[in-house]
Amino acid sequence: MKKTVRPEIPRKTIYRLSVYLRCLQRLRENQLQTVSSEALARVAGVKPTQLRKDLTYFGQFGTRGLGYDVNQLAKMISDLLGTNRLQPVVLVGVGNLGTALLSYRGFEQEGFEIVGAFDQDMKRPRDKPIKTPLYPLERLGEIIHDRAVRMAIITVPAEAAQEVANQLVEHGVTGILNFSPAMLSVPEHVMVNNVNLAIELENLSYFIQD
Repeated sequence: MKKTVRPEIPRKTIYRLSVYLRCLQRLRENQLQTVSSEALARVAGVKPTQLRKDLTYFGQFGTRGLGYDVNQLAKMISDLLGTNRLQPVVLVGVGNLGTALLSYRGFEQEGFEIVGAFDQDMKRPRDKPIKTPLYPLERLGEIIHDRAVRMAIITVPAEAAQEVANQLVEHGVTGILNFSPAMLSVPEHVMVNNVNLAIELENLSYFIQD
């Protein structure tokens, strides 16, 4: 069977495709069947020329004068992003932030299922009940392999983050969402998205200065 060659798409375009998908989902909830590039771009907060450029990765489609089929475009983007089915994810570090993320019910609506949470201290007090299966860190490799996991969320302290990342990569994880303030060193084939709330606030601080 011939393997499908995925197009090389810039990272910023991938981000915008995620934004377009959420806009299309809202349009679908409002029972709109078609949308023009101008209307979709306005809702997504981009220029129509940028939107049309981003969508050329799917080839030429859409009907001139009518726009894009909302369901068709949403399916094409979901297929490309791999969110047309539940993607298994593990979370490492069940402190305050990890517990809060496990309580968020929006992941499954967006196509992600946290199949296991891992922590060094299984007995630490937590202010919320955890419905996700909780495992000791020693079982990380076992669960990753059993559930065919390729994505992970890291919410451990900075000093533990690199060791956790090393274990995840060793067991086959190729996508990491890193909430730790540590900058991770990973092989080239592994993608890391860093979520540093302090840096985001610093950026906002610059723009609110008089």
